[in-house]
Amino acid sequence: MAGTTTLEETAITRTDAPVPAERLQGDVARVLEAVYGGGVAIVPLDVAYAIIGHRPEAIRSIFDAKQRSYEKPSGMFANWRMSREIHLLPDEKHDMVRTIIEEERLPFSVVAPFRRDHPIFAKVDPFVLESSTKAGTLDMLLNAGIFHDEIARQSHERMAPIFGSSANTSLKGSKYRLGDIEERVREAASIEVDYGLSKYANDEGRSSTIIDFRDFSVVRVGVCFDRLQAAFKTRFGVVLEPPR
Repeated sequence: MAGTTTLEETAITRTDAPVPAERLQGDVARVLEAVYGGGVAIVPLDVAYAIIGHRPEAIRSIFDAKQRSYEKPSGMFANWRMSREIHLLPDEKHDMVRTIIEEERLPFSVVAPFRRDHPIFAKVDPFVLESSTKAGTLDMLLNAGIFHDEIARQSHERMAPIFGSSANTSLKGSKYRLGDIEERVREAASIEVDYGLSKYANDEGRSSTIIDFRDFSVVRVGVCFDRLQAAFKTRFGVVLEPPR
């Protein structure tokens, strides 16, 4: 893309392939430098490639490039610690989130009420927060691969959250290789990272499974849904029903 920086050193063929910590941390740091400066980034996740931003102009650009309705809010890149601090849930539900991450090792998104007064949101533009929340809830993507987890770690450390969604035209299915993303979406990015094929690439175009932890309703069936269903049923006696 003209004017777009693509980070590509020694080729990485899959998003779950081993990456030297120094390289991973450096790649994420360069992405965040661009994003905190107002840019848009396309990044490799295990669930699908994602398009992310932090400032209002970037979020508007993402919605425009994806032709996405503002009725569908962005999600926040997060980890268990961030969900624990920010989501307003009883301890037993926080423990469930941690169990699915640490013992089942599955990716998923948690929707729940949240602390608007948490310091991480202190400098977030009101438009960005409003376009990333719905009915008093916040969607946090968890455990979506090494690149995602490092973005979550560094953004938490800097107390500056990252918001985004899958890097594809809205309703056209997630993309699992950088080269498969539509031109219009890629043109919105000022930096992009190619780490090869997403771990959970699938023929259905699915990304993360989204679960509303207020009542365990499934907002969206995504990758690993069968395994999530089994884990919730076996471990917690919770039945995850696909939306009708």
